[in-house]
Amino acid sequence: MACFLVPTAEAVAVTAVKKHLAHKAKTGETSEKAERTLILVRKLNWLTNLLWGGAVLLMFEHFWHGEVVPYFPFLTAAANPADARQMLFEMSTVGVGMAVLVTVVWAVGLAVIRATERRGVSETNPKA
Repeated sequence: MACFLVPTAEAVAVTAVKKHLAHKAKTGETSEKAERTLILVRKLNWLTNLLWGGAVLLMFEHFWHGEVVPYFPFLTAAANPADARQMLFEMSTVGVGMAVLVTVVWAVGLAVIRATERRGVSETNPKA
């Protein structure tokens, strides 16, 4: 019913951190530190793209099934206290699970990229 709100909340938080780091890198850091920060910002951008894309897709799916409506209270489950309990349970189980899974997939992707880069460096420089 409202499981998309959890990845949306994570996306908002990660986007705020990303914007803060990007601003910090552009103002007054040394070039090496700023470069490392911008690499982190790029990696966080991948995470925010995954989170926002998934949240929008889930919101559309819930809208398609009539669980999200364009008028107050927006979530049909919020109108009935019994449905609200089920909605909160779904958010705490399915929503958190989806947000964690997206973040784990992102972290595994970063690990694979890093391993591939290291292997490429060691193949070009056997002494490294």
